[in-house]
Amino acid sequence: MTSVSVAGGCQCGAVRYTYDGPLGGALGAVTICHCGQCRRAQGYASAVAPADAAGFILTAGEAALREFESSSGKLRVFCAVCGAPIYSRRLSLPGVLRLRIGSLDAAPPGLRIDAHIHTAGLPGWAAPDSAAPHYPGPEPARE
Repeated sequence: MTSVSVAGGCQCGAVRYTYDGPLGGALGAVTICHCGQCRRAQGYASAVAPADAAGFILTAGEAALREFESSSGKLRVFCAVCGAPIYSRRLSLPGVLRLRIGSLDAAPPGLRIDAHIHTAGLPGWAAPDSAAPHYPGPEPARE
């Protein structure tokens, strides 16, 4: 995807950000992850768009942000007031954030899901119904 200019934040409004840069593309696939960790952390699947960390600017709520290391080297960042997820990041990829698409005020035109991932063993209620490809583990480019 070409560069976008978007704004977003948490549910309660304590955390606000702007982002200018590419979403997905060379940074990685835009995905909906169905792994057990994402389902527990988000309440369902997690829709994420890889973003260039340099383009992410926190405009409000730095004191409200918390990080949780959900697995070795992976940090989930959320609002401590309302619990809304904002992004995740891997210590091994310091230049890339995985923005939670649901935290965007409005998705940019043309943003599309590239793949559903970690679909093996999903309960029937969680089965994805999108036309996007489905993979039983990570999308092939991340293996």
